Amino acid sequence: MWKIFYSILSLVLFCAAQAEAHFGMVIPSAATITEKKDANLKIDLAFAHPMEMKGMDMAAPKAFTVTVDGRTEDVRYLLKPSVILGHKAWQAAYAVKKPGVYQFAVAQAPYFEPAEDTYIVHYTKTVTAAFGGEDGWNEPLGLKTEIVPLTRPFGNYAGNIFRGQVLLNGKPAPNTDVEVEFWNTDGRRTAPNEYFLTQIVRTDQNGVFAFGVPWAGWWGFAALSTADEKLDYKGEQKPIELGAVLWTEFVAPRTK
Repeated sequence: MWKIFYSILSLVLFCAAQAEAHFGMVIPSAATITEKKDANLKIDLAFAHPMEMKGMDMAAPKAFTVTVDGRTEDVRYLLKPSVILGHKAWQAAYAVKKPGVYQFAVAQAPYFEPAEDTYIVHYTKTVTAAFGGEDGWNEPLGLKTEIVPLTRPFGNYAGNIFRGQVLLNGKPAPNTDVEVEFWNTDGRRTAPNEYFLTQIVRTDQNGVFAFGVPWAGWWGFAALSTADEKLDYKGEQKPIELGAVLWTEFVAPRTK
């Protein structure tokens, strides 16, 4: 009887672990800025299961940059320790001073996930448009892996179709799974069962995917691949999951 119980428990725990998708997170206080009062951005950096609101400790990022008008600046000096979902995270204050499209990007330090016996390294981006700036939102940043938006990644309504292209080592990544989750900040959304926690789409032969966003809020897209190299963990070489992550906000229209 006890053997049956523990077998069932192990299966349940395994399925639960499989259902939880990991997301690097970069969430700014505003995705669009039209007034000076919104120009002092607060940017949260975290590592989490966003739909379930479960956090994990995030080590200091290996890189944190902002790119605007084709110029990239290292802004790691802005990072301050923070706590999100009860776990170690980071926060930055960034003052937007001129019109433009600001691409924020984070290269995460390797995170070992025992449940998957693998390291996870996510390259996470988000985009904020300010004071009428429109140019540059579809420019690749040259990350090891990244999602280049084909739909403008700001000023979108809930219900829109979002399209992106996944790049790995600068080239389109065909037949790649893209996990999609909602940042369930207020906890009001509940999945019917674990199959609904993470939506999954797949890229075509050109590395392109599309997703219809069902409701308003911040949505994360994580395209997953495996690195050619491995990392040591307690004397054993472990695989590395690479994640190209993009966060973008979808908004419900105002009503009178």
